[in-house]
Amino acid sequence: EVKELVELGVQVGVVIGGGNLFRGAGLAEAGMNRVVGDHMGMLATVMNGLAMRDALHRAYVNARVMSAIPLKGVCDDYNWADAIRELRQGR
Repeated sequence: EVKELVELGVQVGVVIGGGNLFRGAGLAEAGMNRVVGDHMGMLATVMNGLAMRDALHRAYVNARVMSAIPLKGVCDDYNWADAIRELRQGR
């Protein structure tokens, strides 16, 4: 579906979550430090983003993963202006 939209010229941005892999709030109730749980959830989100990017690349669709958590060599640092520029450039 994403590929079809891109081929029509639509700028597509996808916001991914990580709840299928990890939910920090549930473990906070079980005693885990909430911040640690939230960080683990953010990493799960990046994992899902990497999986989506890989699927899109295999379908010959340009895609980027951006994260507010710096993960040099894994994904791009999130910056609103950079994200808009990437969309406009079809990446």
